[in-house]
Amino acid sequence: MKRHWVGKFFKVAVIGMGAIAMVGLIVMLLWNALLPALFGSPALSYFQAVGLLILSRILVGGFRGWPGGGPGWHWKRRMLERWDQMTPEERERFRQGMRVRP
Repeated sequence: MKRHWVGKFFKVAVIGMGAIAMVGLIVMLLWNALLPALFGSPALSYFQAVGLLILSRILVGGFRGWPGGGPGWHWKRRMLERWDQMTPEERERFRQGMRVRP
């Protein structure tokens, strides 16, 4: 059982590193194809492109994990709990109210 978990971990790790490598390469190629010609900015190396990805992730999205369900999950979970507690009449009234909203 433990062996199966370790194998799965390594598969996920290899796929994750491959995805980071591919996205870093795509960012580098796009940056070097567009920005130097448009704005006269310097070309990026591969590691600078990966660093730019990490920096943008920190500044824009942070490093929240998936266990909570992603961004906005707290609102969705609270709404689902409220929906489960509604009677069928309340649900229909809610649907009607959502239809008339602009």
